[in-house]
Formats: sequence, C-alpha cells, structure tokens
Amino acid sequence: MTAGNTGPMAGTRVIDLTRILAGPLCTMMLGDMGADVIKIEPPGTGDDTRTWGPPFAAGEAAYFLGANRNKRSLTLNMAGAKGQEILRKLVADADVLIDNFKFGTLEKWGFTDAWFEVNAPRLVRCSITGYGSSGPKAALPGYDFILQAESGLMSICGEPGGGPTKYGVAIVDVCTGMLASNAILAALNARHRTGKGQKVAVSLYESSLFMLVNVASNVLVSGKGGGRFGNGHPSIVPYTTYQAKDAMIALAVGNDNQFARTAEVLGHPEWAGDSRFKTNRSRVENRDAIDGMIADAFARDNCDAWLTKLKAAGVPCGRINSVAEALSDPQTEARSMVETVDHPSIGALKLLGIPFKFSDTEPSVRMAPPTLGQHTDEVLREIGMDAAAIAQLRQEKVV
Repeated sequence: MTAGNTGPMAGTRVIDLTRILAGPLCTMMLGDMGADVIKIEPPGTGDDTRTWGPPFAAGEAAYFLGANRNKRSLTLNMAGAKGQEILRKLVADADVLIDNFKFGTLEKWGFTDAWFEVNAPRLVRCSITGYGSSGPKAALPGYDFILQAESGLMSICGEPGGGPTKYGVAIVDVCTGMLASNAILAALNARHRTGKGQKVAVSLYESSLFMLVNVASNVLVSGKGGGRFGNGHPSIVPYTTYQAKDAMIALAVGNDNQFARTAEVLGHPEWAGDSRFKTNRSRVENRDAIDGMIADAFARDNCDAWLTKLKAAGVPCGRINSVAEALSDPQTEARSMVETVDHPSIGALKLLGIPFKFSDTEPSVRMAPPTLGQHTDEVLREIGMDAAAIAQLRQEKVV
C-alpha cells in the first residue's frame, strides 16, 4: 500500500453517487489516479453490492471490496431537503459529479442545468444510464445481463451447436465504467481550454454495441455473420483452444508465417503447403479439418512441452489458467497486480492492483474500501459543520 498521493489526478474532487459496478469501477479508477473520491451512500444500507455474497470478509462483501478502494464513504439521505442541501455544498466545490440514477432523478431534486450553470459552471457531470436519454427504451433501468442479451454479445458466445452464453464477468458494466472514466478525463482536459465543465453521458446499451467492434463491422459490411464459434475466432484460424495430454492450450495464430511455424512444431510442416491451409482465408474455409488435425497433434504431449516449443518458434500461445493460478503467476507479482491494504475491520486485505502505470505521476492504492459511512464526520467537517450539527443530522437520520 502506497501512503502518498502523487497520482495524475491529485487535487481533483469527485462526488460519486453511483452503485453496483459500472460507476464504482469508474470512480475507483479515478481514485487510483489520485482523485479524492467521496462515495455517497444511503444510510443503513449503502451500495447494493455491500450485501452481494458470499464470500464476505469480516462482514464486508468481496464484490464491494473489489470496486471501491481509494474512496471515502459518506452516508446521506438525498431524498430529503437537508440531505440535498449537503449535496449542493459538496457538488459546488467538486470537479466531477457522477451518478447512475434513473433519468431525471437529479433534476427532480433541483439539480437542473440552470442550477449547475450558476452554482458549479466548471463541474464535469457524468451520467451512466441503461439506455441513454432518448429512444423508446430511455426510461428503462439497465442491467448488464440483459444488455449482454439485447446487444447481441450473448449470441456470439458459446459453442456453435449450443445456446447463447453470457461472459464470465459483468463485462458490459466493466467496459461502461472504463468508457465513463475515459470520457470524464477528456471533459476535464477540455475544461483547460474552455474554462467550463460539461455533461458527459454513457449508457450500458451504447457500450454493449460498441463492444461488438469487428463482429459488428462484419455484419454491417456483409449483412451476415455474428455466429457462435466457441473459443474460436470468426475470421482467423487456428485461433482457439486445444486439449494437450494434461491441460488445455490457447493458440492464436495471426498470420501465415506463424501457421507455418506451428505446423513445423507439431511435426507436420507439409500443412503449410497444403492448398486447404496455406492462407488464413483457406483455413477459415476449412476450419473443421485443420482444427481437428491440430487437436490430434496436441493430444500427443503435455501442455508445457508444447508451450516451450511454440514460444521458442514465436507462436502466440498460453496455458488456460484458473483465476487462482493467474493471480499467483510470477508475471502478476512482477507487475504488482495484487496489492495488500490495511482494512479497518478485515486487517490485511488483498486486492487487484492498478493496470495503468505512469512514469512521473504514479497511481497508488492509498485507502482500503471504506466501511459504510466511515468518513461521514470527516467530510461534513470539511464543509463547515461542527460536532453538534453532525449529531443532529444523525438523530434526524439525514446521515
């Protein structure tokens, strides 16, 4: 755990009104980069993911712990007048406000465009919704699983003869959070030029369509495609998984030269000259034949033996690891992708590390994920409240 804050966003204050995953992941990334993130949660319950388990550690859900470090937690009843007044004070002094409320919630509380123009003209406001602010689905809430289904993502996952399959993590939420962070940073950069903040909007629906990338392009260009290929690739062969004697291998042959080297390693250099397999296009057209031949070859030896030979030949390949194996890999340690922080109730807590590195303004894991309302008094004192005023707010269940 790094104590200091030298991150590129040090000195930036973020008011985080989000919950679940997309928003909290976005604000955690901003916090990792040095921002002061104030996470505002409902008193008594907090972020929904605080109850999403097992597993739990000292009563804290692992799900919540994974997306909420480098934040301070303030409990606040934002539905009442006193809570909204506190929120107004916090927002007026912030650089970024992010929410994933239903469309129109902030406006209902008085936070209209006109209010922001007068009281927080330099504020960057980011809204994460399910479907955006227009269109026939605009009023609907967004759920990662549903968006994987509706966007077509689920239709391209799974075995060719099987049914549609969701991704193993809430991938639409994850990508939406990353896009939100990217957009916020761009808006902050624009503020240097314009002197003004602006509204930024991302939605799970638009993110999920954007995630289709080359598959969407294939369909738009050809009018067909978007099928299921299991672990295979729609446009590249061989690019899938194979069973060796003792474990499974992922093989990613990206060009004809790599295929020739693969064929040689597997003991069949003649494949590279076979008209059915000589080019990627021909291999795609004869996918079942070449995949079957490669599978038969891999079955003759152990995974590590093949990996050693293939890597020496410059062929992209890897063992299919469990999550636990990946987290204990020497490369994971070398890149500091598991860090330990001191949590107030758990003690030593292992968390994923920071995936982006900076040469001069180093990001850091400075704070453990907060307990519910851990920093309420601290934040309220920063906006000028004394102990008696804070005690009164607690008595009235405002915080």
